[in-house]
Amino acid sequence: MKKIIVSFTMAAALAAGFSSCSDFLEQPVLGQENLDTYFQNEEECMKQVNGCYQSIFYDDWWQICKFVVASDMCTDDMWMGNTTQDAGDYRDLAHYTGNGQTDNTQNFWQYRYKGILRSNVVIANVPEAPISNETLRKRMIAEAKFLRAFHYFDLVRNFGDIPLVLTMALPSEVQGITRSSVADVCTQIETDLLETIPDLPLRSEYADSDMGRVTKGAAQGYLAKVYLFQEKYNEAEKMLQEVINSGQYELLPNFGDVWNIAYNNSKESLFEVQTNSDLTYNLGQRISVVCGSRDDSGWSWGLPTSHLEKAFIDAGDTERLKWTIIKHNATEVPGDASWTADNPYIITPDKHKSGRVTCKLYIPMDQRPSPYDAPHIPLNYRLLRYADILLMYAEVENALGKDAPAREALNQVRQRAKLDNVTASGTALRDAIRLERRLELALEYNRLYDLRRWTDDNGKKAICNVMGENGSFVKYNLETSNDEYELTNQKENSNKGYSFREDRDQVFPIPHSEVSMSEGSISQNPNYN
Repeated sequence: MKKIIVSFTMAAALAAGFSSCSDFLEQPVLGQENLDTYFQNEEECMKQVNGCYQSIFYDDWWQICKFVVASDMCTDDMWMGNTTQDAGDYRDLAHYTGNGQTDNTQNFWQYRYKGILRSNVVIANVPEAPISNETLRKRMIAEAKFLRAFHYFDLVRNFGDIPLVLTMALPSEVQGITRSSVADVCTQIETDLLETIPDLPLRSEYADSDMGRVTKGAAQGYLAKVYLFQEKYNEAEKMLQEVINSGQYELLPNFGDVWNIAYNNSKESLFEVQTNSDLTYNLGQRISVVCGSRDDSGWSWGLPTSHLEKAFIDAGDTERLKWTIIKHNATEVPGDASWTADNPYIITPDKHKSGRVTCKLYIPMDQRPSPYDAPHIPLNYRLLRYADILLMYAEVENALGKDAPAREALNQVRQRAKLDNVTASGTALRDAIRLERRLELALEYNRLYDLRRWTDDNGKKAICNVMGENGSFVKYNLETSNDEYELTNQKENSNKGYSFREDRDQVFPIPHSEVSMSEGSISQNPNYN
């Protein structure tokens, strides 16, 4: 933790404007400012708030996006995938080796705390800044508190107990800091989000130039996620009902439009990473390249499994399957007329564990910026969308014994996917909702956290029944699967998840360097070597 404060207090906390496809971020970088003389007017305060938004994904793939991909690699939805290069940091996480001596989580940890520090700077300074518009002052503080809560939630659900820093702390002030409990961190997250809700505008109340800023609905939606993480169903129900009843959001008519560049910041979106194709600022995304086919300028890290494809097929879900997975030798890639029977899409099986890539992040040829392999792809990354809200609501209502509204919310999502309505109740309905979350939100940084929080009928968390020596995913790959690509390509071993341990792998290891630098005040998670 000391390293984080030392590294970022002066160099990063006062980053000025950052460009984005949203007008509110389209400002030139003005250089370093002095904290003691900053926050002297509304413009300076707003620049620092705008800088906080960059903390969500940062400038390129390796700070945060690499870990976003790795989280799905730790599930039954995704392989590491690239079988031509050393997997490096991915292997210990995705294959659950239990190695706690590496720093494969260091960048994610460090840059999430960097984002927290930026928010803390705003929260500490904007209240006393000479601003005449009190409504705007409250909104700026609310935006920073939301982003602080966002970062802490991302940390606590990945690492469990974590240090809780709420001030612009100097190195001497955080020396000897210890990890706060999950319950205490969640209490602080709840406090931040509850305090933001009254001061954030509805989506419809923002000007077009401010599209992409945090809204009341985003704060309520994330608070519902935090409640659901803790199985606080009554509290989650209230938040989700407010989002649904606000009339601010709706499902897009076509599932294929959800991850379309033309539908950035759509009516289905509650919160997404803003992007820009201007190479000057490096504020587009490159995750599409990271996950793309090596035969199509991609790096092939994070490839869909045949197990996920089978889940779509078994459910009769052809609509979402075609917009989620592209398979080797595909003669049709939805949204891109470039590929035909005479010119199929290539994902060479010897280079790619599964011969599949994600369609959600695929960029059609005529929409690719040049050069393509650079952090300027203008596809916003969807972090929270209305389909997720409806499925959370269905889950909550089912948990509370209210199956009728649970089915109604579930079936709204299914109807867009051209699937029949579910009529089940009780446990069968619960299982249908869980399956729906997998299919609707596949490869969207949700699956791992669902598996970690769901409790199965045997009393174990779902991840413990999916992974491990007798896990459903492991047994499928080692005993049942007949997939021609995965079985043939053993450069990534099909036993992924075999080494999973219930008493270790429900959280990730704390970065080794953080444990070492803390001189013992920050402990490692149990059973990591």
